Amino acid sequence: MDFTTNVGGIVDELDLENVYDKSIIKFRFLDEISFYEQKRDHTKKYYNAFRFIVTTGSIVLPAILSMGQMDPAKLPKNFDMITYWASWTISLMVTGSNGFLQLFSLDKNYFAYSMVVEQLKTEGWQFFGLSGKYEDYPSHQEAYKVFSKSIESIKRKQVEQEFANGKGDSKKKKFDFNGERQKFIQEQQQTIDTVKKTVLESIPQTQLLPSPEKPVVKENVKEEDKKENVKETVKDVIIGDK
Repeated sequence: MDFTTNVGGIVDELDLENVYDKSIIKFRFLDEISFYEQKRDHTKKYYNAFRFIVTTGSIVLPAILSMGQMDPAKLPKNFDMITYWASWTISLMVTGSNGFLQLFSLDKNYFAYSMVVEQLKTEGWQFFGLSGKYEDYPSHQEAYKVFSKSIESIKRKQVEQEFANGKGDSKKKKFDFNGERQKFIQEQQQTIDTVKKTVLESIPQTQLLPSPEKPVVKENVKEEDKKENVKETVKDVIIGDK
């Protein structure tokens, strides 16, 4: 017996004020589980078949090719033709199976359908037992709206993901030139600051002290002495000429 048949009796025993609330649970909750179980099982058959071909062919093909390296005298007649067409057929089957897996996203769909089925079942069992996220509600009637909202949220996410596999995933994120440039500038500035800090820490503190200024006054005094000496020399020369 499937999940819908087993849980149908539990839904009939729920303490709900409105009769149509039970009908909504059956047609929106139980039918969704049956629908995704069918899609999961249908996808599972093709997924397992193609994966079996890919795995088996990947094992058999190298074995056939390695047999062709043996001594031709020890091989059966027309063995080279047999191995050629066998290798060609296996290669074509492996490539085609792998291509179908990627084209129809069988692996992603199979995992997504399995996940949504388990999420719906878990949500249902928590609601029926008033456990988990529903443990604070005293009755099923008060938890009904929260349960309906959770079911619709799971359904919406699955639909968005299913349609995004065909179109949304192919959209590449646009390159933000200004953002990347600003980020690069900040990284470069941080690197420069780190290098400066490292260099300053490696230099002894005595070398960083300012050099003492030259005694300007003394230099001025020396310049004045030189001027006086020149004046006296000129006077002596003039007196001597007289």
